[in-house]
Amino acid sequence: MPTEPVRPSRRRMLLSLSALPAGGAALAQTAQEKVERWGIFEAAVQGPSSGNPFQEVRVRAEFRHGHRTVQVDGFYDGEGVYRIRFSPDTLGDWSYVTRSNRPELNGKPGAFTCVAPTPGNRGPVGVQHTWHFSYADGTPYFPVGTTCYAWAHQGDQLEEQTLATLRAGPFNKMRMCVFPKDYVYNQNEPQFYPFPRQGGRNDYTRFDPAFFRHFEKRVGQLMAMGIEADLILFHPYDRWGYHLMPAEVDDAYLRYLVARLAAYRNVWWSMANEWDFVKEKKVSDWDRYFHIVQESDPYQRLRSIHNGSVLYDHAKPWVTHASIQGDDFSKTVEWRNAYRKPVIFDECKYEGNIPRRWGNISGQEMVRRFWLAAANGAYGGHGETFLDAKDVLWWSKGGVLHGESPRRLAFLRRILEEGPAQGINPLPNQKYPVAAREGEYYLFYYDLSQPGEMDYDLPAGVSFRAEIIDPWQMTITAVPGTHQGKFVLRLPGRPHLAVRFRKA
Repeated sequence: MPTEPVRPSRRRMLLSLSALPAGGAALAQTAQEKVERWGIFEAAVQGPSSGNPFQEVRVRAEFRHGHRTVQVDGFYDGEGVYRIRFSPDTLGDWSYVTRSNRPELNGKPGAFTCVAPTPGNRGPVGVQHTWHFSYADGTPYFPVGTTCYAWAHQGDQLEEQTLATLRAGPFNKMRMCVFPKDYVYNQNEPQFYPFPRQGGRNDYTRFDPAFFRHFEKRVGQLMAMGIEADLILFHPYDRWGYHLMPAEVDDAYLRYLVARLAAYRNVWWSMANEWDFVKEKKVSDWDRYFHIVQESDPYQRLRSIHNGSVLYDHAKPWVTHASIQGDDFSKTVEWRNAYRKPVIFDECKYEGNIPRRWGNISGQEMVRRFWLAAANGAYGGHGETFLDAKDVLWWSKGGVLHGESPRRLAFLRRILEEGPAQGINPLPNQKYPVAAREGEYYLFYYDLSQPGEMDYDLPAGVSFRAEIIDPWQMTITAVPGTHQGKFVLRLPGRPHLAVRFRKA
């Protein structure tokens, strides 16, 4: 069994670049001298293919900029090719040297220059202001995510259709499984498997590079569209045996995946979808997975884990943000205070009409839940599950969107992006959900209530302009004049409205 990911062997070194356009792995092996900041530099090397390179060869590189050194693991990509990928975060000259257990691969030097990022490249997303996110260049990031668990396992025609839908949609984050999925409405065989298979059995001593090349191509295409790829590393919905692998195979898989994909700036790591439904694994196993990913990832991409019925302890230091299944938005303040981390309701049920309790809420209810999340200082997650004669449901296979919520979620995303760059936080002891940047910005959401008027108590001596927002009709109606201190505002008297106050 492999106990660690492959590290390359090679006889001659060929350098390739850089920003890995949409395609990902299919790079020309030609010398390159420049790579954009937060792009992908790649050293592609021809080496031995005999024996089992996945187990027998280890290679990494030490990248240096000034007095700083970054250690990066490489991987075997099949057919005698080994790769080391690196995403530089600092402008200027970088050098590197390889380290390997094979003398012919050890001590090989190289260099490149990191140049300014191209438009649209704002760097990776990280946690900012405790409960929120921003890109590395300082641009605020407000997640409006969707779920397509198995979209990258459906073949080119459907996958390209999914990408076309995403290009025209509001979403800037995608939850997606690395392993294929076996579940209702999703029982077709994938085109590729992560390990060679014969007679229904997996050869866990080696990986199938074709699977990973295809998968990272899709991740690269999401990156080109500015969509974060929230990669689910394990899940319980499996007929191929991936949730039952021996511990040493689990660990090797994680290291190999991180070596291949960590350099993509849009990657997030989610240890599991519904971790507590994988009954064969203990909490200590999930802790170990977090440790392996954290120790293997030179860039410290965001890390989370998604629950079924039981919450993982998101206060553990290796978790960067809480990924929640549920719709009890009133608990957001409790979780924010307990974890001191962002909270994303990645699964708060799906817009659709299937005969499952989690997959038949209305579009209006989906939008309502996103607004409840926002007004409580958290973020929502979308999914769509409409019955289809060919079982092509967005939540699992992708394709096209049929629901009414996506364009309303684009409207909410606009509202969030127009708000304070630091994000908005819930105010305590309020009759209705309200998130604010005190003294500057207040967003009240009245949910099912339909007040014809409402009294407010904003800071005295500060003038605010008021707007009435209809999240479903996607309208913003300015209220004449300015307001401060205690006052009463007349409202339309219908449910699901919000009121926004911005400092005049």
